[in-house]
Amino acid sequence: MAADAGPAFDCAQKLTSSVEQRICRDADLAAMDRKMTDVYQSAWTKTTAADTQTLVTAQRAWAKARNECWKSQDVQACVESAYRNRITELQARYRLVEPSGSARYLCPGPPPQEITAEFFDTDPGTAMVTYAGATQLMRLTPSGSGIRYTGGNRQLWEVNGVALFTWGRGANEVNCPIQRK
Repeated sequence: MAADAGPAFDCAQKLTSSVEQRICRDADLAAMDRKMTDVYQSAWTKTTAADTQTLVTAQRAWAKARNECWKSQDVQACVESAYRNRITELQARYRLVEPSGSARYLCPGPPPQEITAEFFDTDPGTAMVTYAGATQLMRLTPSGSGIRYTGGNRQLWEVNGVALFTWGRGANEVNCPIQRK
């Protein structure tokens, strides 16, 4: 198998996961693996010494979760989704692509709280949303109206200049108007 046809890992090694075996046999999944490895290496170059272990740990957890796709009814779709989601996460979190836009929202208080969001044209689309000192990666989610991002039991759903915002499981939804400059 040509180096540019297989995945980034060595298929000649003993593979313990049926998902890894599938990646070795499937040209599309192998291409996704090579792309993810390139994106990971680009993210690595942007880490500080303090961030490096976090990146390595997250990558290992991702690979383990990807390998759990053998339990899925549609293994192929699960593996493809795992790659797409990890690639977009690295692209947004490590600013490997430029933000396509940003927004500020002001949620009622007391005291009023600000939400900031940076949006990225990744596939699927992503946003880095910051609220109360914490940042959450969210993915574009289909909606009947407006633009909706979800992730980590959190939601930012902008409809007509107002964000319907939820930050955590069981939290109340808050209407937060967009702030214009």
